[in-house]
Amino acid sequence: MTNITDLPRVKDFSRVVFFTGAGMSAASGVPTYRGAGGIWKEYDYTRYACQRAFDRDPEGVWEFHNYRRGLVAACDPNEGHARIARAEEVMGDQVTVVTQNIDGLHQLAGSARIHELHGSLWRVRCDTCEETVTRRDSPLTELRCEGCGGWWRPDIVWFGDQLKGDVVAAALAALEGCDLLIAIGTSAVVYPAAEMPLRAKRAGATLVEINPEPTQLTPVYDHSVRATAIEALSVMCEGL
Repeated sequence: MTNITDLPRVKDFSRVVFFTGAGMSAASGVPTYRGAGGIWKEYDYTRYACQRAFDRDPEGVWEFHNYRRGLVAACDPNEGHARIARAEEVMGDQVTVVTQNIDGLHQLAGSARIHELHGSLWRVRCDTCEETVTRRDSPLTELRCEGCGGWWRPDIVWFGDQLKGDVVAAALAALEGCDLLIAIGTSAVVYPAAEMPLRAKRAGATLVEINPEPTQLTPVYDHSVRATAIEALSVMCEGL
């Protein structure tokens, strides 16, 4: 385990990827998924977060996702999000965010180079014609596509869904081309996202893990620190 003051500085690298999970947004009040008080401790994903559930009861699934929209809409980016956005502002296309989060807080903080592996709570796509639009109204009350009348569904990766190939390809290109990967608040149990940092490792990048608890991938990282995103990034982003 690395002392927080000994973490490498972002400004000393040429290609940086911030690889973020639910712990990144915990300080903003966004509920996590598998930790204490996590969403899937309280709700059954087979009723609310899979295509079969949506096919069976789209209005019931939307009731749950509108509840989630309300929770997230009340949250603001935290200082960790702001530090990452500032790094991109200073370093430009040398900085990329690859996130498992669907909350959109990186965008609200000002980040632009983002690959959302699991989609976005604020996008919907038609379950019939596949049209995709951004809808930030909360709750979403117009649940049918204006074009064809099909149901809108949240444009997120549900249990049993495949990740979008173009998003995965772009994320892997960023990971394999970076010289510093900073994994923040990710449990390393959701595949295939969990194994993606290994692609950066094999390409020769320095790997840093920021997490309050160790994960099954902790031994892979060059530096691992038991800290919050805000605490660790305040050190790593010094000078930006």
